[in-house]
Amino acid sequence: MTQTSSTRLSRLLAASFGTGPRRTLDGWLGLAVKVFAILTAVYTVYAATMSTWDVLARTIVFLCLMLTLLFVVVGSGPNARADRPSVVDYILSGFALCCLVFFTIEMDAIAQRITLFDPMPPSYWIFGYGLLFLSVEAARRTVGPGLTTLVLVFMVYNLWGHHFEGPLRHGLITYEHFLDVTMFTTDGVFGAPVQVTATYAFLFVMFGTLLEKAGGGAFFFDIAAALTGRQTGGPAKVSVVSSGLFGMLSGSPTADVVTTGSVTIPVMKRLGYSPTLAGAVEVAASTGGSILPPVMGAAVFIMAEFTGIPYISIVFAATASALLYYATVFLQVDLRSRKEGVGTLDPDTLPRAGATLLKGWTFLLPLGVLTAALVMHYSPTYVALYGTAALLVTWLLRWRTFSVRSLLDGIAQTTLSMVAVTGACAAAGLVIGGITMTGLSGKVAELLVLIAGSNALLTLIFAAMMTILLGMGMPTPAAYALAAALVAPTLVADYGYSLMQAHMFLLYFAVLSAMTPPVAVAAYAAAGIAGANPISIAGQACKLAVAAFVMPFAFMYAPGLLLESSLGGIVLDIARSLVMVVALAVAAEGYWRRTIPLAGRLALAPGAVAMISPQPLIVLGGMALLGIGTYMSWNTPAHAAVTAKD
Repeated sequence: MTQTSSTRLSRLLAASFGTGPRRTLDGWLGLAVKVFAILTAVYTVYAATMSTWDVLARTIVFLCLMLTLLFVVVGSGPNARADRPSVVDYILSGFALCCLVFFTIEMDAIAQRITLFDPMPPSYWIFGYGLLFLSVEAARRTVGPGLTTLVLVFMVYNLWGHHFEGPLRHGLITYEHFLDVTMFTTDGVFGAPVQVTATYAFLFVMFGTLLEKAGGGAFFFDIAAALTGRQTGGPAKVSVVSSGLFGMLSGSPTADVVTTGSVTIPVMKRLGYSPTLAGAVEVAASTGGSILPPVMGAAVFIMAEFTGIPYISIVFAATASALLYYATVFLQVDLRSRKEGVGTLDPDTLPRAGATLLKGWTFLLPLGVLTAALVMHYSPTYVALYGTAALLVTWLLRWRTFSVRSLLDGIAQTTLSMVAVTGACAAAGLVIGGITMTGLSGKVAELLVLIAGSNALLTLIFAAMMTILLGMGMPTPAAYALAAALVAPTLVADYGYSLMQAHMFLLYFAVLSAMTPPVAVAAYAAAGIAGANPISIAGQACKLAVAAFVMPFAFMYAPGLLLESSLGGIVLDIARSLVMVVALAVAAEGYWRRTIPLAGRLALAPGAVAMISPQPLIVLGGMALLGIGTYMSWNTPAHAAVTAKD
């Protein structure tokens, strides 16, 4: 791809999926926004932990507060001014504030009325549809026209789908019915995605933000550098470890790329990594943080809400596959660095592990409290609360680094970082409400069964593709929520997969959509730091994490990987999954001790995939292919290795 064509493609994608600029405001307006953000955070923590309001009331207030901020700090489009809001922005923000006042006044009446039975007065129509419009506009600004178009399509389908012919036809849904369910119950905009955002997702993001403000980010980076910096490919391995640790806490691949990538990408470039490869390493490592226990990302909290599976059970089930993900990325980084002869750090410049631990060991205490609370089966809200409280105590003990200003900045930053996620989740809730009202999930199930028949593998491929498409340009929680509503019931009811398998499968692909071309939001974040083409970065990141795209299929056919088997089955499934990811990594890089010929790579790749089959004969065939590929990897003559095509 030429530079001109890649530039045109970038412009086309920006025009098609562009969002408004995030404003950094100063002066009196910046101060007002910061104060409002802090007050919103204080309310959110109080409402999540001590409020006696019902869930609908708490969620309505939270969304109105966030929308009031959103229209001030997010521009209306790619060409909007980044230094100050427009008149329209102020009007929309003011109306969101009016909605907050109205719904607060009417809270008791809303709680007592009977849905679809009690008539709605004119004020309910005005503020109900007004808040609906604000939610759609918020989605357009924060995640672009992709999700917004999907929302509008569903609205059209909800209101006029009774005119359709064929299997997509549904019963009559009037404007009043649509408004009542969508805006005055927890089955629409105020459904699980926004509820989770307003509770433990917000608290976990606050934990990660304050940990970074306290110096925990630098501590984990130094630990990663001390442990891996002296190895071949040291800077890239530091990126893998530090980005995984920070991504686990932030839950956002894009935020992780911006935070850790600003340090790791320039270092990798200075030591010989190409800008594209440096960005790709950071993207692959950051993306996996959303599936790395014990915290994982915000989407896992929505999964717990949807499925009723305890959060701690999800954490344990995800551990093996997450470690295999990072083992693969780590191995491929090592192989690529050896093959290209780059990435050697000066040992004299690296921090010492003992000195780093001695200086910052207190940052391990909040993680210990958080993990202990998980094991003791506290709710996710209180897990995050106790972890944050322990972090604040730790920060105060490190009094030389503590300042009230840094604390307030961290609290405000938490709220502002959740603005875009809240906008996307509100829109996702609107779509999910429409799916519930029309019974569309059952129709999608019928369609999948019609196309794939009894072929479970084909169904899984369609489900993966659908989830990645839904995730293009939108946050992981929203992508997962939509996929879970549309596809998960089919995987469970029609194909017999467990709840854990079905939802973890969709969660993985929702996470991977952040680095999958053409709309790889994490890659676009890395492109600005690396100075490389975002599509090229996304392609390289997918290659580095190639095993991650096979991993979800692995635990559908090898449930022991999710701890859903006997002890022997768990050990066997994890062992063959380990063989699979190592073989895929070697095949993807085409290198072991020397360059592997094409025939060897073609033997390793299908052999690796065959290892997860439930059919013993296929597994044996895979082992035979792996044996051939391994023999060729270890016994290729040096002159043939040099001339082999990569």
